[in-house]
Amino acid sequence: MRKLFLSTLSLVVGTIGLHAQETGLKSSVKNVEAKVDSVLNIMTLEEKVGQMIQYNGSWDLTGPASETGNKQKEDRLKKGLVGSMLNVLSVEATEKAQKLNMENSRIKIPIIFGYDVIHGYKTIFPVPLAETASWDMEAAEESARIAALESVAEGVNWTFSPMIDVSRDARWGRIMEGSGEDPYLTSQVAVAKVNGYQGDDLADPNTIAATAKHFAGYGFAEGGKDYNTVNIGKNELHNVILPPFKAAADAGAATFMNAFNTLDGIPATGSESLQRELLKTEWGWDGFIVSDWGSISEMIPHGFARDKVHAAEIAVKAGSDMDMEGGAYQAGLEQLVAEGKVDEKLINDAVRRILRVKFMMGLFDDPYRYINAEVKNEVPYEQHLETARDIARKSIVLLKNENDLLPMSASAGKIAVIGPLANDKDTPIGNWRAQGEANSAVSVVEGLKNQLPDSEIVYSEGVKLGMGERSFLMPLEINKTDTTGVGEAVMNARDAEVVVMVLGEDAFQSGEGRSQANIGFAGLQLELLKKVYAVNKNIVLVLINGRPMELSWSAEHIPAIVEAWQLGSESGNAIADVLLGKYNPSGKLPVSFPRAVGQEPLYYNYKNTGRPYSEQHVTYSHYTDIENGPLFPFGYGLSYTTFDYAKPTLSSATLTSGETATLSVAVTNSGDTKGKEVVQLYLRDMVASTSRPVKELKGFELIELEAGETKTVEFEISEEMLQFYTANEKWEAEEGEFRLMVGTNSEELQTVTLNFQK
Repeated sequence: MRKLFLSTLSLVVGTIGLHAQETGLKSSVKNVEAKVDSVLNIMTLEEKVGQMIQYNGSWDLTGPASETGNKQKEDRLKKGLVGSMLNVLSVEATEKAQKLNMENSRIKIPIIFGYDVIHGYKTIFPVPLAETASWDMEAAEESARIAALESVAEGVNWTFSPMIDVSRDARWGRIMEGSGEDPYLTSQVAVAKVNGYQGDDLADPNTIAATAKHFAGYGFAEGGKDYNTVNIGKNELHNVILPPFKAAADAGAATFMNAFNTLDGIPATGSESLQRELLKTEWGWDGFIVSDWGSISEMIPHGFARDKVHAAEIAVKAGSDMDMEGGAYQAGLEQLVAEGKVDEKLINDAVRRILRVKFMMGLFDDPYRYINAEVKNEVPYEQHLETARDIARKSIVLLKNENDLLPMSASAGKIAVIGPLANDKDTPIGNWRAQGEANSAVSVVEGLKNQLPDSEIVYSEGVKLGMGERSFLMPLEINKTDTTGVGEAVMNARDAEVVVMVLGEDAFQSGEGRSQANIGFAGLQLELLKKVYAVNKNIVLVLINGRPMELSWSAEHIPAIVEAWQLGSESGNAIADVLLGKYNPSGKLPVSFPRAVGQEPLYYNYKNTGRPYSEQHVTYSHYTDIENGPLFPFGYGLSYTTFDYAKPTLSSATLTSGETATLSVAVTNSGDTKGKEVVQLYLRDMVASTSRPVKELKGFELIELEAGETKTVEFEISEEMLQFYTANEKWEAEEGEFRLMVGTNSEELQTVTLNFQK
């Protein structure tokens, strides 16, 4: 059957001239545009609409489709009226679905199989927010490459990742799935992830197609509530939200996913200005856009569409190419074309984009290229675990270390390990865990015992965090009453040389639909911490969480605090590596940690008001009961060594259009331990056509220094670095004074002045 299909396609392609310009996406497949046209020209309207439909394939594709709805889906598969499926999760199932399509349909257009591969497939890496804390783009790319390899071993060839929504609100549950509050850092992650998933060739059977999501504004949901309204202006949209998506488009992301939210009253799924005008036309991007789950039909409750047919009309005109389980395109597109309400040219554009990606993935050359049971036996899973451990260590952020309590001595006496997450093997896997096996992570207790086999390590849970069953679709019930384990925990802590308290969030407290008004310790955890502190103040607090937390009491009282996030499969081993000094922590926060939840949304790159600060009176922008700034700022993170920054210098105090200047700073490891430092560059435009942030990240470099070693870090300053979306509604640099700031985090900075002239 495969040979017959290929020869038939060759005849069709051969009749078409090579008139179309080749796409900018990366693929070794030649003459893609001509091949796309050759297929599009022989398709019926029904077949075209079919390519724009994505089905959830969670039913057992290897058995009979017994339910009526699934039987209808199977029939459409046989007719070639399904463009994609998601949640088809084995070589056997993907092969069955592809065969139903390829052996029965008229034109035999291959199906693409998608899945939420967010931070690993079977080997689970740190949740994206945690991995971003490494500020290591090589690590981010490598984890995506490994996730791609493990995905194709199961027949999956398309991921709905990376999520590159800038978010400033710790209450938003999905902040764990992104890269934090900064557009520049998120842009770097976007490029790394796209490169990791897709490599240099979409047709390489060890790569998968990436999806930049959610386009756009999803991370700015009002009140931090998932799916909520977004109210921002053009300035915020272009300067903060869109840059990571532009970076992903330029990197060749094969697909984009639109967002659930409205943006200035228009659902993103129905926004022509975002999808058709900006992304597809102005940016010249030539992949395809898939809706988020049901987001086309959800324009009905938004009050933007009357019914599914109307929703389909709005979405296709706006530029949404594929309907993920919404039922709108299936219900309405053919009818809309027949009635003259939708020009078939819009259908052709969408299908051309979908076919383009499929050709570039090599699916027309071999529809089964990602369906190979033997590949699974060749995947080096043990090696992947070693990489997961290394990336997990790099993601840990040391927030506090009074009296050099850390690293702990390998010869320490009794170590009490206490807390509901101390021996938890599931929470470290985090939410959006793909095919990561439940309860498969290394716990903190296990990690310490692995490395301290001769030490006395005493574990007590103290209190339970969650009650009852845990589920992706159900809210977690928090324990607020059961204190039966507190007495044992206090007793174990009383005579311990050091206490390791492991607190934070359950895996299902953060993620989609997991927004919270309270971002402190849920349930009885803080009460447990205070009771242990009362008998032993020698505490190392290890945080396992998916979002910034309110830690004011802990920061004031606990001598050592380690932000360990949800680190994935090798979590406990990585944490033990850091606690015992086998790895010197190097992570930096990609988000600001608040003093109180009432500060949210909280972010470092805010704009000054007309009354920014005053020591003289109360009438300035602030809270009367708390400091303005964060508890721990963006870019913050300690080490077991210290770094000294010399005064930065500029090669020229004046920059002229078309030229560059160099900012140089010497950084010295002034401690006695080798360590890594993230040298950070910020910029402020002092007077501009619109109010500009007090500082913006514009560059960073991760360096490693031996004890006593000095390195000079250089940043090239160009006109492009000074550009922003101005009052003229375009990207440009304006003449005037700029402050360049360099240092170890967004608050500890040294400044030099630069003047730009055209």
